[in-house]
Amino acid sequence: MSVASVQGLVKRFGDKIAVNGVSLTLEKGEIMGFLGPNGSGKTTTIRMICGLLTPDAGSGTVLGRNVLTESQEIKREVGYMTQRFTYYEDLTIAENLAFVAKLYDLTPVAKHVSGVLDELGLSDRKNQLVGTLSGGWKQRLALAASLMHKPKLLLLDEPTAGVDPKARRLFWDELHRRAADGLTVLVSTHYMDEAERCHRLTYISNGVLLMTGTTDEIVARSGLVVYVVEGPGLATIASELEEREGVDQVASFGATLHVVGRDSAALKNALDAATKGKSVRVKTGDTSLEDVLIDLMGQAGGTAS
Repeated sequence: MSVASVQGLVKRFGDKIAVNGVSLTLEKGEIMGFLGPNGSGKTTTIRMICGLLTPDAGSGTVLGRNVLTESQEIKREVGYMTQRFTYYEDLTIAENLAFVAKLYDLTPVAKHVSGVLDELGLSDRKNQLVGTLSGGWKQRLALAASLMHKPKLLLLDEPTAGVDPKARRLFWDELHRRAADGLTVLVSTHYMDEAERCHRLTYISNGVLLMTGTTDEIVARSGLVVYVVEGPGLATIASELEEREGVDQVASFGATLHVVGRDSAALKNALDAATKGKSVRVKTGDTSLEDVLIDLMGQAGGTAS
């Protein structure tokens, strides 16, 4: 039995359809990456799954509970880490966790707080005011609060935004340890390195799911062809390529140019014309997940901001 399985979820806000027919299945112990531009419907979908919003249409179950009629029960049984930090900055770490423990009716409170402090490496800082914490430690507190009631499903909405690379890596190491013990995770992210650490990915744009699969499956299905150009004068070559038929993406990566398209012959013709007589090297490259997602955004008219 799936931990969560929803079909055809729809959510409207006035005349705007924020989510349009989303179907999604989450299996025990998997980390599902939820990708898409801002405003694509990721947060709204997550809130429907965790019981904070009731779908206008569709059906499904989360932890065996009906998403249409048992939202209160779902809210108490899942863990949800919001995009914005929502804990009290004038209280200590321990005081914030004690407050959360009381919300979930966890008793004895001190035992639950002590346990999650130890699990998340927060014990040495338990008496520190939250307002004095770095972004990484605030993130760890938010994760601790989301896990204290031992949920089987954890929903994370861009949990590492604004956090330094080391803290992000430690955070993801923790997620994988939890997943290995059976926790199911749905996490939205804009970071490609994080997306590639997920077991499966799903991409949403304008409220519609466009693609689901592993990183390798999504890249293979994209049909994109990639060439790498090395040498001098790459800025001029990039300007020329952007105007040529068959070229879908041109991006600078250090001292190289990354050129992407679907039609291999048209792409090669464009490269031959743009590099003719120039002292550059052109070679085939590997399609990246980022190439695919940028292509999907272009098809759907989405932006990254």
